[in-house]
Amino acid sequence: MKSIFYFILAGLLEIGGGYLMWLWLRESKSIGLAFLGALLLTLYGVIPTLQPASFGRVYAAYGGIFVILSLLWGWQVDKIVPDRFDWLGVWIVLLGVLVIMYAPRS
Repeated sequence: MKSIFYFILAGLLEIGGGYLMWLWLRESKSIGLAFLGALLLTLYGVIPTLQPASFGRVYAAYGGIFVILSLLWGWQVDKIVPDRFDWLGVWIVLLGVLVIMYAPRS
């Protein structure tokens, strides 16, 4: 469960930080958002180091979590409702995350 928490936290920090940068650059919002976004992105870089697996495995699995969280972010923040193909993709990448991170290894 701790591993899942770290994945979700990293995803929210990365997507949130990137979104704040987007607001600053694309929508001419305050530069303060850029600084906050940079802070969130820095924290995002720290969180994966807490995972109990190797760098490559953690980042490969995190890619799947990022896809899922990005879709949910778009649904909640941008109000773009995922369609059936989005949900199919979510299940496919979730299966990949589970295999990469949690399959029994010798």
